[in-house]
Amino acid sequence: MRKVLIVDDDVAVTNYFMVFLVQTGLFEPSVANDSREVNGILQRETFDIIMLDMDMPNVSGMDILRAMRAKGDPTPVVILTGVSDIDLAVRAMKLGAFDYLMKPVDDQNLLQVLENAIEHRTLHQTIDQLPKQLTRQGLAHEAAFTQLPTQDDKMIRLFHQAEKLAASDVSVFIWGEGGTGKEALARAIHQASPRRDGPFVFVEADSFDPDKFPAFFFGQAKDRRDSHEETPGLLEQANHGTLFLDNIGDLSLPSQVKLKRLIQTGEYYNESSTSIRTADVRMIVSSKHDLTRPEYASKFLRDLLYHLMINSIRIPPLRERPGDIPLLADLFLKEESERVGKRISGFSEDCMDLLRTYSYPDNVQELITIVAGAIAKEETDTITANSLPSYIRERIERPGEEMFHPAKLSEVVREHVRLTLAYFGQQRETAAEVLGITPAELDRLIAEDLSEE
Repeated sequence: MRKVLIVDDDVAVTNYFMVFLVQTGLFEPSVANDSREVNGILQRETFDIIMLDMDMPNVSGMDILRAMRAKGDPTPVVILTGVSDIDLAVRAMKLGAFDYLMKPVDDQNLLQVLENAIEHRTLHQTIDQLPKQLTRQGLAHEAAFTQLPTQDDKMIRLFHQAEKLAASDVSVFIWGEGGTGKEALARAIHQASPRRDGPFVFVEADSFDPDKFPAFFFGQAKDRRDSHEETPGLLEQANHGTLFLDNIGDLSLPSQVKLKRLIQTGEYYNESSTSIRTADVRMIVSSKHDLTRPEYASKFLRDLLYHLMINSIRIPPLRERPGDIPLLADLFLKEESERVGKRISGFSEDCMDLLRTYSYPDNVQELITIVAGAIAKEETDTITANSLPSYIRERIERPGEEMFHPAKLSEVVREHVRLTLAYFGQQRETAAEVLGITPAELDRLIAEDLSEE
């Protein structure tokens, strides 16, 4: 049985939890009604989970949690809080609490959270015990990761972490810059999981109108007067498999609330229906933005974010693993030259030096675009530096150099658009995002530019 410490100054509350947990036959509960006793208890005993009230006299729950984490105590902590203390609970999660429950606590919700906390602790103990030196050959499902070629130690350790997460059924949060391979990693987790024979459904949150997203995702009744006629959502299409939700930072706040319930409990509501559904789906979500940055504080639910960070994987950008650049460049050269029917054996030395030095704002995807463009230009059997985009050499040789030339504003705008497109290898969506405009607005600017030439 799992040992649980319940810390709350309300004797009626601790008595109720005590009786309920004993009756489940799954837990061995202990109680502390005086928060001043907790430090001594934790020095004498170890627990699998701690249920901790926030609002207590003498020593607050926040102080106890802060002291635990300062000592390196990794025991999962579930916060007990009232509705008026949600902000406090979110701050507790930022300090490392596993989850929070609002009083009065629903029994089934309590059991679900405790089970999740136990699974989390067991899983991360296994991950923490991974040896320092790891190889691809040490993966139990090496074939699942073939779409992510690498020789970088950080990436290989990341694969082992992903494989451990895949073996469980926990939700996973993958984050990293655009073009780093988040979808490929999500597919690898699916292939390495017990759900590999089920569907893999890929959903881009930013491809939907925010108001229409819930209906597409959760499903919707065809006729509000007849809720028995329903349009199944993408969630239902992923039944018994994995659903990968990309760009979650673009979800509306109401959709984030629904997603939080789904991830925490597996439950959701079909739009226009009042019946609770249960999803047999593994959720993997991702973001190309660092959602912990201040600009997302009002755009993304803090409690959802900290819950996602519990089982998160950050894919490092290509500039942080320069040893992979020659490997990937050679691989893409072989694939693309075969596809277009050109016999190109490799890269000249000065060309490879430039490729190694460049910073790749759009990561692996940008390297693919650069290599493909160089193959199209090259007329010999070796890719030379002259076949690379001119902006690569310019940004390496003259970093930060700026020259001022008076010009019409329209000319400045056109030139800035051209440079931005060149910088991102003519990838319109990425360029539009950086410019702060829509792809349609970017197309209009390009059309105006062409019409004036």
